[in-house]
Amino acid sequence: MTTTLDSLPAQGPRHAGGTTQVFDLKAGGVRELNKAVHQAATGEAFTVENPGGKHSLAVGVNAEIDVDINGHAGYYAAGMNQGGRVTIRGNAGVGVAENMMSGTVHVAGDASQAAGATAHGGLLVIDGNASARCGISMKGVDIVVGGSIGHMSAFMAQAGRLVVCGDAGDALGDSIYEARLYVKGTVASLGADCVAKPMRAEHLAELGELLRAAGRDDDPADFTRYGSARTLYHFHVDNSSAY
Repeated sequence: MTTTLDSLPAQGPRHAGGTTQVFDLKAGGVRELNKAVHQAATGEAFTVENPGGKHSLAVGVNAEIDVDINGHAGYYAAGMNQGGRVTIRGNAGVGVAENMMSGTVHVAGDASQAAGATAHGGLLVIDGNASARCGISMKGVDIVVGGSIGHMSAFMAQAGRLVVCGDAGDALGDSIYEARLYVKGTVASLGADCVAKPMRAEHLAELGELLRAAGRDDDPADFTRYGSARTLYHFHVDNSSAY
C-alpha cells in the first residue's frame, strides 16, 4: 500500500477542543511561522497554506505539536525537529528533516538530496522517491521510503534504520557503521564495507514494525538486509599502509 496525497488524514491538534493556527505564506511570513512553532506548547496545531516551495519551513520544532504544510516545501523543511509531527503534502527540497532528534516527519511526495541527513532519532517517512545521499551520516533516525533512493545513500550511516520499498542507487551504505538497511528492490552497487546480511526473525520483526509505522503493508520477507562488514573501522596489520 502506498499512501497518496489525497488519502492522508487531515491533521489536527493532539488535545480535544484545541484550535489550529493558520499561516498563509503567499505573501511571506516564514519567520513568523517559525517563531510561533518555537513558542508553541504541547498539543498545539498549525496549518501552513501556500508554502510555495519556501525554505526552512517549521524548523526547530521543540514540542509535541502538529504542523501541516499544504503544498511543496523548499530546503531544510522540518530540520532539527524534536517531538513534532510535521506533514508535508507535496514534495520537499534538499535536507528535509536534517538533524531531526525525535518526532515524525511525513513527506507525501518526493524528497530531494540528503533527506534525514545527520538525524539522531524520530521517524522520517517519504511516500515517493528520495534523491542522492538519503540518510547520509544518519545517527539513529528511522527512514522509510516508499519509492527508490539515489546514489550514495546511507553514506557513513552510524545508527538507525533505512527502509527502501523501491530500488537503491550506486554506492549504497558506503563506509557504513552500524545502521541497518532494508531494500525491497534492486541495488545498483554497494559502497565500501557494505554487504548483504541474513534476514533473521528479529530483523523481520523490526522491519514489520517500521513498515506499519509508515502506514505500509509491504511483506518484510521481500526485503534484503544490508550492513557493515566491519573491515574499515577495525585495525588490521595487513592494512597498515592504508592508514
